[in-house]
Order: sequence, then C-alpha cells, then structure tokens
Amino acid sequence: MRKDDKTAPKQAVIYCRVSSRAQEAEGHGLESQETRCRQFAESKGLQVAAVFPDTVTGGGDFMKRAGMVALLSFLDAQPDERYVVIFDDLKRFARDVEFHIKLREAFRKRGAQIECLNFRLGDTPEDEFIETIMAAQGALERKQNGRQVAQKMEARMQSGYWVHASPIGYAYRAVKGRGKMLFPDEPYASIIRDAFEGYATGRFGSQAEVKRFFDAQPAFPRNKHGVVTQQKVTEILTNPIYTGHIVSERYGIHWLKGHHEALISADTFHKVQALRQGTAKAPKRKNIGDDFALRGIVTCCECNVPLRSSWSTGKYQRHPYYLCQTKGCPAYGKSIRRDRIEGEVGALLKALQPTEHLVTLARAMFKSAWEARAERARTAQDSARTQIAEIEKQIEAFLTRVIDSTNATVIRTYEDRIAELELRKAQLADQMTKQVKPRGTFEEKLEPVLAFLANPWKLWESGSTPLRRTVIKLAFADRIPYCRNEGPRTPQIALPFKALEGGSVQRVRFGAVEKTRKSLVF
Repeated sequence: MRKDDKTAPKQAVIYCRVSSRAQEAEGHGLESQETRCRQFAESKGLQVAAVFPDTVTGGGDFMKRAGMVALLSFLDAQPDERYVVIFDDLKRFARDVEFHIKLREAFRKRGAQIECLNFRLGDTPEDEFIETIMAAQGALERKQNGRQVAQKMEARMQSGYWVHASPIGYAYRAVKGRGKMLFPDEPYASIIRDAFEGYATGRFGSQAEVKRFFDAQPAFPRNKHGVVTQQKVTEILTNPIYTGHIVSERYGIHWLKGHHEALISADTFHKVQALRQGTAKAPKRKNIGDDFALRGIVTCCECNVPLRSSWSTGKYQRHPYYLCQTKGCPAYGKSIRRDRIEGEVGALLKALQPTEHLVTLARAMFKSAWEARAERARTAQDSARTQIAEIEKQIEAFLTRVIDSTNATVIRTYEDRIAELELRKAQLADQMTKQVKPRGTFEEKLEPVLAFLANPWKLWESGSTPLRRTVIKLAFADRIPYCRNEGPRTPQIALPFKALEGGSVQRVRFGAVEKTRKSLVF
C-alpha cells in the first residue's frame, strides 16, 4: 500500500479467531490478536473501523463462520469504501486450500486489501504460489492434528475410558493421573436408574410410559423447546454406557468393562431391549388422568378390549362411568358407574389377604432364604469365574484366527463371534458383582414387602389413583375381564399372592423348629 496513492484505503477492519471456547473464556487469545493488529494498523496510518472475532476450529467452510459472515456483510453494506482486512497469522485466515482461495476471491470482489502480520501477501504468480503452499501446509497440520486426536481417543476408549460427550446421568470429573472420567451425576443418575429398572420390572409398560416418567421429573434435561423427545428416550434406553461398559462400533469395541460406575446391571439392560422389541401389557394411556384408576386395566368380558372412561353431565352434577366403545360388541355403549366397578375390584384385593398364620410362615421361609443367599452367591461366583476364563480362551483363539486370515468375510464372522463372547463375558462379570451377601438386615429389606402382601387392601383404601394402579399391577398378572351384569371375572393372580393361596399341606423344618404350612411354590 503506497501512502502517496490518493485512492489508498484509510480504514481497516480486524479479524481475530481462536479455536476453542476455553481460549475465548480466558480472553487472552482474541485480546492479544486484536492488540497486535491495532498496533499494525497504527503503524500504517489506518483507522480501525470494526473488529470481528470468531471462535471456531480450523476446518470447514470459513465463509460460514459467524465473524466472517459479519465482516463480509460489513463490506457489502459500504461498497464505496475501501478497507484493509488485518489478521495476525495466515492460519487465522483459513486452514484449507479451497476455502482460502474462495475467501481471497471474496475480498478481491469487494475491493478489500488483505494484510497479514506474519506473512507478506502479494499479487504476483510467485506470491500466490507461496501463499497456496502455506495454506496447504496449514491444511496438512490441521489434518495431522485431527488424526493424532482420533488416535488418542481410540487408545483411551480401548483402555476403558469414555471420550465423547457425557450421557445424561453422568458428568466428567478430573482424576489425578487418569484424566477426565465419568461419574454419576445426581439427580439425573437416579432418574435414569429408575427408568431402566421400572421398564425391566413392568412398572412401565412401554417406552411411552418411560417418556412420561421423564416428563414428570422437573430436573430432567430437555431440549430448547422444553421437551423430552422420543428420540432422546430411545438413545438413553439403548445406550450400554449405563451398564458400566464401553461399546463402540467406530472403534471396534464390544462390551469392554469401563472405569466408570454402572447405573444398572447388564441383565436389566438386556431385559429392557427385549421388552422394547415385544408387546407391552396394560399400557398407560396418555390421557389417563387421576379420575379413573382402572382405565387400561379392566377389559370388557365380551370383546376383551379395555373399557373406556368418561364423565357424564347430569342435571345438577357430573357422574364418572366406565363403558365399552367397541362397535359390534354386545356391551357397546353400556356404561358402568365408577364406584361400582372399582368397589368390586377392590373386593377382589380384599379377598387376596392371606391369613396371619400363612404370613408368619412366609416370613420364616423368606428369612431362611435370606440366610442361604451368601452360600448361593459364593457358588455362583465360582461358576461365573470358571466360565469367564473359558470365554477368554475362546476370544484369544478367535483373535489368532483373525490375524492369520486374509478373507474379509471370514474375518467379519470371527469379529461377530468375538463380540458375542465379549457380551457374554460382560453379563457373567455383571452377575458376579450382583452375587454378594445381602446388604442391610432382613427387617429393612423384606418386612415392607411382607406388609404389602399381608394387606394389599390397605393401599387400595388410601384412595390414591397412582397407588391403586400400582397395587393392581402387583396383585394381578394380567388385565381384569369385567361383565356389566356379573361383575369381574376371576383374574390371574400374581405369583406372590398365588403362592400364599396355598396348596397341599406338608412339613417343613426351619432350623431346629418343625412347622406345618401350606406349600409355597415359586
């Protein structure tokens, strides 16, 4: 730029860029670049009109960066002015040859000159050749850095450390000598654990119910629209990271035991996958409300379709009813008062109440089983340890075959088999961790369960709709058929209550005391 040229630009704009939010937060990267560029502008007698910062990594279309878009828009808004665009290093301009050339042409069309503090830009063929070589060198460095980062990520994943964004329920925490590791992040971890265990045990009958469970948790993360999407629920329910294992198709990792704490067991995870692919029973309706405890649970005895529910408006008040709305059914449109049907189902629960003698015997049996748990755990651990050793031998044999083979199809078959063995190994290891001496006391763990079995009617009488639904799901194995004129038919009773119904009488010895009881078949 010649000072005696009357058309020479008198104003400049500065472009600064850093590669990470951390550098931006510190302020030193952008600030130091701007300071150097301002000093350069002052030395050239240029007045700085504006500064355009960016926080973007080196790759990609540089003309789409927010700061660069704003800079080009600024130049377009003042076509009669001529500016000098100043940046402190060629790498701040573009680290890709294609975009470097496009950006140069964009400034040329707008009549803007480019000044770089660390590189002299010229218009001769030789200058353009050197500039292209420097841009290519920057692109090479960026790709080499990317490859090095990818290799480090793969090595860390292979060592059992998660390297991607932390999933909901976990948060990264720096550990001396081990870098950043995943740790349970409350309250999200407990919510995730409850969702998996609720789905696996039948408390949630479908993925939609899991979503509603997440929706009901005020602390659970949502998207920018304040919604927990079905896609997010699917991502959570299908992510093996929650079992304490690392799985990555990209890095060829199959159920590798990770260094982070598991939120659920591998068995629970696979139960959920099986349920997701099956048909759920007694699904919870989206509009179920708190007015009808049996909606979706009681079915019409004529067509076996769940009864609908509604409020009927009378002259002075509204009345709640259940009714069948299946066209062609003999009971179509015939309503049943809510108090009647729920009262009769409640009577079924009351009839389930076992005698005090049976509850006493059941308590003794459970306590005996509780005390035998430690011995069974030891046996199970020994068996699992033996199976894991055998699986490791098989994996080693298949790995040797992979190395020796040159056929891609055969190699893929071996890799699939290794993945299956790794999964089985993970399941056995998970089972070993669960086969431990029972924590707490018998009274702390089983007494509340026995109290429920002894009197399920008490919870039903509480009048709470959520509690009533829970009691019904625990007490009966399937939906309850209901006839409008005859009342409920005999439902399938859940296993614990079926056991307490009894059968043949036999003699059972508990320690040194011999007692008479009805057989409990589990």
